[in-house]
Amino acid sequence: MPAAGLPREARLRRAGDFAALRQASGRLGGRCFSVRYRVNDLGHPRLGLAISKRVSKRAVDRNRIKRLVRESFRRARLELPPVDLMVMAREQACGLPGPELLAELQLLWKKLRSVKVEATLKPDDPTGTIVR
Repeated sequence: MPAAGLPREARLRRAGDFAALRQASGRLGGRCFSVRYRVNDLGHPRLGLAISKRVSKRAVDRNRIKRLVRESFRRARLELPPVDLMVMAREQACGLPGPELLAELQLLWKKLRSVKVEATLKPDDPTGTIVR
């Protein structure tokens, strides 16, 4: 039986990946979550989580939210475009039951599928200041 966990290649792990998402990315939001996304060249989506102590001082609450986000991403991963995602929770997420959080995440994944990700984030004329 294969492992049910999130594969290593489906996670954001480097600080530089998170920094790139904080600076130049598209945004989606809901009542409990904010999502930043950016096109990647890997051909599959990757997930990063940023659940701060502002959401809840209790680690058990933050970990519950992280588990729910990872589970929801696992289910929707094959249908998402090739983007890097950073999911951030808001304070309201701590007080809601799991099914409501999962429903909101499903709506965010649906919005992400309907956004023209490539057209929004990849300019046709890639002129910049750095010479390569």
